[in-house]
Amino acid sequence: MNAENSKSFFNMKRKNMILLITTVIMGLTAGIFYCWSVSVTTGLALLPDKEYINTFQQLNRAILNPLFMLCFMGTFFLLPISTWVHYQKPLPLRFWLLLAASILYIVGVMGVTMVGNVPMNDALDTFNTNTATIAEISARRQSHEGQWNFLNNIRTFCCIICLTLTVIACMIDSDRLLAK
Repeated sequence: MNAENSKSFFNMKRKNMILLITTVIMGLTAGIFYCWSVSVTTGLALLPDKEYINTFQQLNRAILNPLFMLCFMGTFFLLPISTWVHYQKPLPLRFWLLLAASILYIVGVMGVTMVGNVPMNDALDTFNTNTATIAEISARRQSHEGQWNFLNNIRTFCCIICLTLTVIACMIDSDRLLAK
């Protein structure tokens, strides 16, 4: 292996390693949102109003931990980095798949989270069930639950699509496709 082939081999390994790490982190993130959508919210729905709000408040506090942030924010940074390292002329299919995943994650997951779910979480966190009336507790839940679940389902769907795009990007041989 000559020096140029060695450099090319190293760059390919580095690009593929970054893509693999991105895909694993994306998978963990999609899994978090999927599990929340299919189990946590369905379990919360079974609770009486006061317990629903108290439990939701505790879950929102508990999820803000380093492991969750590693996945959630890691995907936010790794998808664009993976896209960038796969940029070459002519643009390979892998680049376009990763670009689509990056845009969808930034808009459909991070954007929805920051504009929708986080403000709702913050508003719910300040609600005191110990001083509120039964009617206020019920009204608070009614104004929160359906909209929050809808937004979370958008994030879940977007994560699943992003994961699918990154897995496909892992599976294709962009260099071989370009040669044809």
